[in-house]
Amino acid sequence: MLPSPLLNRPGAVASAPGDPDEAVPAHLGDPGREQAALAEGRATCALARDVVAVTGQDRLSWLTTLSSQVLTALEPGDGGVETLLLDAQGHITHALAALDDGRTLWLVTEAGGGADLAAFLDSMRFMLRVEVAERPDVAALGALGEGLDALAQAARDTAPPAAGAQTDAGDAVEATDATEATEAAGAEVQGSLIGLWRDPWPGVVEGGTSYDVGLERPHPGEGYRAGFVLVPTSGVGAVARTFLAAGTNRRLAGALAWEALRVEAGRPRRAREADARAIPHEMDWLRTAVHLTKGCYPGQETIARTLNLGRPPRRLTVLQLDGLGGDLPRPGAVVRMGERTVGAVTSVARHHELGPIALALLRRAVPVGEQLTVEITEVDEGTGETVAVGRVDAAQEPLVSPEGRAQASPSERPGAELRKGLRL
Repeated sequence: MLPSPLLNRPGAVASAPGDPDEAVPAHLGDPGREQAALAEGRATCALARDVVAVTGQDRLSWLTTLSSQVLTALEPGDGGVETLLLDAQGHITHALAALDDGRTLWLVTEAGGGADLAAFLDSMRFMLRVEVAERPDVAALGALGEGLDALAQAARDTAPPAAGAQTDAGDAVEATDATEATEAAGAEVQGSLIGLWRDPWPGVVEGGTSYDVGLERPHPGEGYRAGFVLVPTSGVGAVARTFLAAGTNRRLAGALAWEALRVEAGRPRRAREADARAIPHEMDWLRTAVHLTKGCYPGQETIARTLNLGRPPRRLTVLQLDGLGGDLPRPGAVVRMGERTVGAVTSVARHHELGPIALALLRRAVPVGEQLTVEITEVDEGTGETVAVGRVDAAQEPLVSPEGRAQASPSERPGAELRKGLRL
């Protein structure tokens, strides 16, 4: 993606180079207040996402055959769906937000992943009536709760920038930037709004299932209602100004605020939680992104086999961290049970109410009630190596049950009788 125009706002602080969110502001002066405003529906946030557009008559049926979700029922204004692209072994290669406006299927992936996504899709077109294009002229702005509908209305109320106008970055808007993105969305779209996507997490969508079984507590993401709007990149600043002016006590938020609320909700993110061997079951991603009976697609065998025969080797959990020391672990930090390594941190945040929290992938069999510790590391200035300098205590808030059985798993694993016979 192009650097967000909101990086030019007064007080905007960029994320660190190499961070998945480096193209958007980390914060705009007060991450805690920004979190509170986001949670209350009073803020909007630039999201580090790439956008790929797929056009042509076969776009929805084609993507359904390639991905883990059914897209053929998508209609303009329905809020879209979430889907995954998997390799042949069921490992996650892309996590996509998908919405269709009647002429274009918009696929939103992690920043830096758009080119690979477009190249992969282009290689799979064969003789089908589809066209694929990366769209750096389209950007995502996020909001939560009532703020999402208010943000969508602000986008409708904001005229697309005219060709030749100056953007917040000081660049002249080209005609394609100002008109193609909005015109591609059809005549019914007003102003700068290209599309609206509503995050289904943590609901269980049609065809999905949940690993959160036997845990007698509310899901940590029970109140999480997130989403984003797609607008022309050149119009991001104007849409943000319209949003701020349309209500009281509204403000802009940075990626740190968005991430803290995501971590609190246990919501997995491809750029943070999914390493090269991650499968959807480990993160309870069968809730929102997988249709279990849709038919063949790459990776389907792993989805079915792990659901019916096996158990996910790892499980995602929220960690409540001891904040007395003041230091936060880094993503990738080792999680220990006693002296034994049992997992790794994937995301870390400082929540405005809960204090330091994290997401971590643990070995499935780690007991839920076991107290854990997480390593604190720093980079040795002399050698450049990362070294452990301490630990913080961590308490688990499970997202995937250690039993490894989903609601859609069979009551008895197929072949159980054979295995019992071998033990006699």
